[in-house]
Amino acid sequence: MKLDHLAIAAETLDEGVAWAEERLGVTFLNGGKHERYGTHNKLLGLAGSIYLEVIAIDPDAKCSVPRWFNLDNFSGPPRLANWICEPSVLDPLLVHGMQRVPMQRGDLRWDMGVPPDGTLPMGGGFPTVLSWDTDVPPGELLPSTGVVLEELTVRHPLAETIAAELEGVLTDDRVRFRKDDEISLSAQFRHRDKVVTL
Repeated sequence: MKLDHLAIAAETLDEGVAWAEERLGVTFLNGGKHERYGTHNKLLGLAGSIYLEVIAIDPDAKCSVPRWFNLDNFSGPPRLANWICEPSVLDPLLVHGMQRVPMQRGDLRWDMGVPPDGTLPMGGGFPTVLSWDTDVPPGELLPSTGVVLEELTVRHPLAETIAAELEGVLTDDRVRFRKDDEISLSAQFRHRDKVVTL
């Protein structure tokens, strides 16, 4: 299983993008809308064919099901809220309440692991999983901005359990697990000589 992208959640897309661009010093590109869940996003290509996403509820969209990424319950300032991985085979990693949901945005097609109630697996401590059904996924399609992900830290009360569950499965040594009373994600990026933690 490889890291595919990281997601910053925000109350509004404009707020999330402004927050991320100010810190990273780069410009996000237009993404699109996710009709099924009433959300929209903007994207930033990172080194190594992964990317960073800012996602928020689309105020112009209707949604009849709980929104993914737990966005119905999101409040407060923008923050890193989810990490998304692509396993070589999706179904065995559909755990912690995730169910396969077919998705489409423009020419992009993929299957996503989403709990029916829209929450994040283990509150975001366990990665959301997906399987791309497209020749060129966004991580390879987006132009690289030179921003490099150096480390992703997952803090969770059950960090050791999550790490054990992913041992031998997750093939990315940038991911660290730390036991903490609160669930949170933080990522360290490098852009030129600048180091930024989100």
